[in-house]
Amino acid sequence: MIDNKLEIETCSCKIIHEDIVSEVKVNMPQEENLYDLAELFKVFGDSTRIKILYALFSAEMCVCDIAALLDMTQSAISHQLRILKQARLVKFRREGKVVYYSLDDDHIKQIFDQGLRHLQENN
Repeated sequence: MIDNKLEIETCSCKIIHEDIVSEVKVNMPQEENLYDLAELFKVFGDSTRIKILYALFSAEMCVCDIAALLDMTQSAISHQLRILKQARLVKFRREGKVVYYSLDDDHIKQIFDQGLRHLQENN
């Protein structure tokens, strides 16, 4: 049987580099901000939400259009949009009976662009 576990390199000494630890500690964001960042990245952990965000990079769209594009039910799309809205990644506007969704701001596309660049560097 082949062992597929990655070996993690660790120090063989017990010396703590106090100067480095102190410097990093000063520059670490507050615990609350790190928690919020982790929650944001959890939202990106669903491929349907990723597809919705990619669609919204190109155009403002209503739930019906997104559902047709992704071959999913409007209910399923609405559920994912609710999560994206709570995370402040998308916003909406109402025009009569139609609700249009768009990206909340340009930062979202920048996050995706950086992620794709990272993936391409490692291929």
